[in-house]
Amino acid sequence: LLPMSARGASNAPRGSQLPAQEKVSNELFTLTYGAMVRQLLHDFETVEEVNAELDAMGARIGSRLVDDFLANAQGVRCADFKSAADSVARVGFRSLLGVTARVGAWSETSDAGSGPSACSIYFEENPITDFVELPRGLEELSYCNVLCGVIRGALEQIGMHVTVVVVKDMLKGADGNELRLTLKEHAAETYPFKDDD
Repeated sequence: LLPMSARGASNAPRGSQLPAQEKVSNELFTLTYGAMVRQLLHDFETVEEVNAELDAMGARIGSRLVDDFLANAQGVRCADFKSAADSVARVGFRSLLGVTARVGAWSETSDAGSGPSACSIYFEENPITDFVELPRGLEELSYCNVLCGVIRGALEQIGMHVTVVVVKDMLKGADGNELRLTLKEHAAETYPFKDDD
């Protein structure tokens, strides 16, 4: 059900489109996320289990968001790791978090073959950590691990198996936020139908 103001006039013709609902405010999301993390801390025995659960939740979110992301990233192709990481930073962070991010510190690892296979995503603002202070004893909590999972889940949907870790976190006193992405495997696209020659 929509509130009266969102439904429009009561005499609107049947089948007419309703106005789009507003996006959830950053503050509401931040507070809800904080409550969820607090509940996970209560439900799980160790901080490591909470970190793993946040990553798993993020991966489920990312696997669902990738279609919307690719539809909104008009003209952006994610054919290789470099273009995918750049798209995540430039388009994904802006559209999902409302923040500007950049990619840097490219390097090659022996695991992924040719081309750059590791990079960092840097961002100064993080709405997830607004209103948050980590209490003593929770220094090992990776509060933003959900972001790692979202990136991992989204890239897995396009055939890129990556690890994503939080390297710097302003919540823990760092001068900025940094996520490190490392490509483990880039699976070739497979098509469900055989082409006829």
